[in-house]
Amino acid sequence: MTTSQPLSFIGAADDDSHVRPFVYDADGKRALRFSICTIQSRLDLARPDRLDLQYTRLMMGFLLLQPRPARIAMIGLGGGSLLRFCRHHLPATRLCVVENNPHVLALREQFMVPPDDERLRIVQADGARFVRDGADTFDVLLLDGYDAFGLPRALSTQSFFDHCARRLCANRVLVMNLREARILERIRRSFGGVVLPVYDGERSNCIAFACHGLALRTLRLGPLQRPPGLDAEVWSSLQGDMARVLGAWREEFA
Repeated sequence: MTTSQPLSFIGAADDDSHVRPFVYDADGKRALRFSICTIQSRLDLARPDRLDLQYTRLMMGFLLLQPRPARIAMIGLGGGSLLRFCRHHLPATRLCVVENNPHVLALREQFMVPPDDERLRIVQADGARFVRDGADTFDVLLLDGYDAFGLPRALSTQSFFDHCARRLCANRVLVMNLREARILERIRRSFGGVVLPVYDGERSNCIAFACHGLALRTLRLGPLQRPPGLDAEVWSSLQGDMARVLGAWREEFA
């Protein structure tokens, strides 16, 4: 058994109002935390391109709806789990990641987040302003913007989800990690009344999937199949959670 070793420690909010996270290594894994009670992100040091937490694997359920996304935007970097996975396993996809906490961005190397290049851009910015003020559209918008105090109000208002809907083309997908079911109704209003909630095994996280109008309801999803670009080993690590997403879709819409 490996002894747990804290690498750095949480402190009070700095004068810029951003709380410093802390990093904790144990049993070959590296976790990013804002408190001892909650893991924000976790990295398997031996397999950095794998998704270690179930909710992140469930979020990749968008591949069942959009298997070849050209452009993905992410609100919330955290430990970079979704970024690393998408960059490694979706080589034709361009990624834009928005993170507002400079202390999280400063941990980029510790969490093996690759440098910016022609396919990857990471910016320090407010996520709500990013979706409100930008004009570019995306195939997938991944929302996982929790901070030390939970989900910021700016990332949960009705106007925020209206702006998210504007940044997605028809049949494109919003995916959000939720801990409050009440947010589902706001997503429904912004996306034409249809949203698919998928809960993890402990029901501590709800992953919401939404498309414009009735697109989500009228999709024709056949038997579970490996999305293009994922090798057999990676697909094996995702298959159970993909089946969970597909099962929830059939229960809700079939």
